[in-house]
Amino acid sequence: MAGGTWIEGVEQVRAGLYINFKAKALERIKSGERGTVTMPLVLNWGESKTFLRIDTDADVYDKLGYDINEPEMLLVREAKKRAKTLLIYRLNEGKKAAVTKTASDSSGTLTVTARYGGSRGGDLAIEVEADPDFTPPVESPSAKGPRFVRTLLKGRVVDEQKVTNVSELKSNAWVTFTGTGIVPETDELKLTFTLGAGETANGSVLVLDHTEYLTATETQHFDVIAYPFDNDPGTDKDDTDIASLKTSFVSFIKRMREQEGKKIQGVMANYDADYEGIVNVANGVILGGNVALAAKDAVAWVAGATAGASIIQSNTYSEYEGAIDVNPRMKNSEIVDALRRGRFLFMHDGVKVKVEKDINSLVTYGMTKNGRFSKNRVLRVLDAIANDFSRVVNQNYIGKLDNNRDGQALLKEAANGYLRSLQDAGAIQNVDFVKDFTIHTEKSVGDEVYATLGVQPVDSMEKFYFNVEVR
Repeated sequence: MAGGTWIEGVEQVRAGLYINFKAKALERIKSGERGTVTMPLVLNWGESKTFLRIDTDADVYDKLGYDINEPEMLLVREAKKRAKTLLIYRLNEGKKAAVTKTASDSSGTLTVTARYGGSRGGDLAIEVEADPDFTPPVESPSAKGPRFVRTLLKGRVVDEQKVTNVSELKSNAWVTFTGTGIVPETDELKLTFTLGAGETANGSVLVLDHTEYLTATETQHFDVIAYPFDNDPGTDKDDTDIASLKTSFVSFIKRMREQEGKKIQGVMANYDADYEGIVNVANGVILGGNVALAAKDAVAWVAGATAGASIIQSNTYSEYEGAIDVNPRMKNSEIVDALRRGRFLFMHDGVKVKVEKDINSLVTYGMTKNGRFSKNRVLRVLDAIANDFSRVVNQNYIGKLDNNRDGQALLKEAANGYLRSLQDAGAIQNVDFVKDFTIHTEKSVGDEVYATLGVQPVDSMEKFYFNVEVR
């Protein structure tokens, strides 16, 4: 218990504040998948221009239209190997496949339209079969009975309804129904696309689509943003200038970290950003079945591994699950040169494919950023502390505690409890509980609190200092 005289009710606020910090520390240090990755993709199915949350394999099928093991979900599958949650953003909209069937006696017309645009709609079909058990009443021998209306995906029934009239049909996860009259019977009838000159089922992606994605991420909570695009001739078939977009991507990460206070990291391929907030992937891997992943494809796994690692873990020498070789392999001299340039590499140790060194792209050091900032484990510690202090103080301190000696003592005790948890777990070391979190009382007046926080991450030679401002 801290000293001082506490007014009635302060103990509850005090405990809550401490517990929130403690919970944050425990969340940061626990092992296992815990990170969130957001990633923009050009997809064959799914809602466009929104974040599709993927927590389980079932979510992939429900929201993206494929089993996670199908080749169309390659990058999703690679990211999910280490990440706990994916926030997938579909950049393209595409064209919707559709088909119309009119009964031969004109008793009804049914139009079936894919719920989303994209080439996956071409795998859909409709089938309408009259109920074989229906017997028309004697007084109406020509009456039409109910029908089984089936939605098929590559021949597999994904929805079945028993109705008579089109108006009774309900849209399902795959198609919508419109029309009039009695549902016309039909054998399997595929949905098709109506495309103009130069159009494709998946549509095109413009620079604006990428920039809109970055803007949209500002309202989301995540640890790492993956950007799996590169200037690979013959593979990037959209209308974007990838080189320009990479520059914009880096600028966005810098603004989020330095101006908005959101300590996220970005992962991209073949871009020497020279910045701790960017991980630059320089080669790829070959998966079982000889599936070759270029550096831009490996971005997905690296993002998942970066987000999923706890602050007491390093991904150095971490095994890439399912990889059988590196693409391409590098000579020792090439690896040394790449590491000096701040490039994230994979290597083959003779048995397994592993991460050469868990580093980011920072290579220019100075008084405020030394070489330790280039290690992702160290940066995870620093970013976690910065993010946790910002969130917990905003939620539990501002507007809830008085900015006086007692209120500031509560904040200091909570901060020290948080640091103690991190130190006990081996994330930081040599904490001085008297000096390392210092509130500047002469400046902390009115509704503003100024403090300095010093921490020494494990794997580091000296303490890093934060300036903490609460307004």
